[in-house]
Amino acid sequence: MFYEDLQEGYAFPVLKKDPITRVQLVKFAGASGDFNPLHTVEEVGQQAGTGIIAHGMLILGMASQGVTTWIPRKYVTKLQVRFRKMTLPGEEIQVSGKILEKKEDNRVVGEVLAINNAGEVKVAGTFEATLPSKA
Repeated sequence: MFYEDLQEGYAFPVLKKDPITRVQLVKFAGASGDFNPLHTVEEVGQQAGTGIIAHGMLILGMASQGVTTWIPRKYVTKLQVRFRKMTLPGEEIQVSGKILEKKEDNRVVGEVLAINNAGEVKVAGTFEATLPSKA
């Protein structure tokens, strides 16, 4: 991918993730060291009034995967996100993105969104990348 190949408004292909499972949340807890029972124990989720919720960092990881699927990781220089809504087991996340701005020095600014199949934005953010030139 080259700087010249991207224009403002260019939309990247959507990355569709499988539904989030409770097994996935347990594995992520082990991998991340985040053993907060809100992510794995039904009774704790019920007491909190939310039910079990996915780790925010898991959804951030999905958003990051989208960005690095579109643009090789070695070119990505910045990623900033805001967590908008909790994600529940069974939800399917789709990661979408587009180019917002082309800057000097071969830099691009893009948007990344992690959205469930009901259209709720779970994570929203921007990324920057410095791309090689064709010249």
